[in-house]
Amino acid sequence: MEPFYLALSYYRRRNFDKCAETCTEILDKQPLDQAAWCLKMKALTKRVYIDDLDSEEVIAGDFLDNDTVASAPRPGTSMKVEEMLKSRPRSTTGRPISGINRPGTQARPGSSIERLKTARPLTGQSVRAIRLGTAAIYSQRDGPFIQVSRLNLTKYAKQPCLSKPLFEYLFYHEGDVRNAMELAVQATQANHFEDWWWKVQLAKCYNALNLIRDSEQQLRSALKQHNHIETYIRLIRIYLRLDQPLSALEVCKAGLTAFPNDVSISTEVARLYEELGDATMSVKHYRNIVIEDAMNTEAIACIGVYHFYNNQPELALRYYRRVLAMGVHSAELYNNLGLCCLYSQQLDLTMACLQRALDLAISNQIKAEVWYNLSHVAIAAGDVELAMQCLSICLVIDPTHAPAFNNIAILQYKSGRANLAKAYFTTAKNLQENMLEPQKNLEYLQNKYLTVE
Repeated sequence: MEPFYLALSYYRRRNFDKCAETCTEILDKQPLDQAAWCLKMKALTKRVYIDDLDSEEVIAGDFLDNDTVASAPRPGTSMKVEEMLKSRPRSTTGRPISGINRPGTQARPGSSIERLKTARPLTGQSVRAIRLGTAAIYSQRDGPFIQVSRLNLTKYAKQPCLSKPLFEYLFYHEGDVRNAMELAVQATQANHFEDWWWKVQLAKCYNALNLIRDSEQQLRSALKQHNHIETYIRLIRIYLRLDQPLSALEVCKAGLTAFPNDVSISTEVARLYEELGDATMSVKHYRNIVIEDAMNTEAIACIGVYHFYNNQPELALRYYRRVLAMGVHSAELYNNLGLCCLYSQQLDLTMACLQRALDLAISNQIKAEVWYNLSHVAIAAGDVELAMQCLSICLVIDPTHAPAFNNIAILQYKSGRANLAKAYFTTAKNLQENMLEPQKNLEYLQNKYLTVE
């Protein structure tokens, strides 16, 4: 079989390693074969590619942010309000303790997206004894694939077939944001500022370099030329990063006007309403998402969370069982199943689900949460000693778990150890100042002692 056709076959079958090896063999014989060079770039990019829309970290506050005007926003115009965090239990990082894994809640160190934020331009490549005319495209098996520092970006920006794969290679594979941005600038000028795709890529580079307003300007300009779902979502994320949820909602409405009932934009709307504390509107949009996409696990799980916190554990159990039937097996899911079984009086399944959650738990935070929930099972069964043991194990795994300190203080108080309970309440209050229970319990203890004296 002809080698290049074989490489294309590997690429279509998503066997990117074999594709890159075949292209390397072609380039060993013909170093200036642009087709093989381009295909190898695309294969290497796809091998490490991560959809940055699904893994983008929404930064709560940038230390170089110059766009903040007022420290006390108007009600309903910001997501940095403490009262909004009390609608549902959340961790110290602000993530809802509901078993929902969402974009922006779990950053993976070492990923290509992480390298985009920290990588320096690769201008220190070792110099090879090769001709200057072919230094950029020529590569050796034991050396770097592309000599990035020797690329003539102006020349490649004028070649549409090479410029786009080269940009993705620089941005995703090398993590070289500055050279990728330079290529995007040159290509935008070469296309007379009429190609919306390059404007979106330029916005991605600006966003990675924390130039938020410049990124917003590029995305707005791209939307004037072409309506695209990715552009709308990136503009929504820009406004979320600027803490302007009302502007983000306007972009969502414009996107749904252009693309009615689109699942991606509807998901952004539902998440936004949930962050603003409007659970009713959030679950309304999640129901619309389920109508369009019956296999959307995030929407199904969020509807289950809504029913659970509205004292409808039986309905929540139905939704979680649906997620389980779809093939999802995680510690968070079994934890939620166990809690739904507990509060719907299906006690025979409660311990089995929580035991399964402990078996699947990887991080200490999840293990601590499961042990905390096991203490509630013990309290419901009337076994105070077992509840104390579960809370103690929870604190061993996570010494900063404020609700566990609060509950163990209550159990100590019921056992007649008021001074020890006061110490636990104080610790819980210091660990999580916005938690109301330790403050109320401390006030109750102090008032009681004053009354007795």
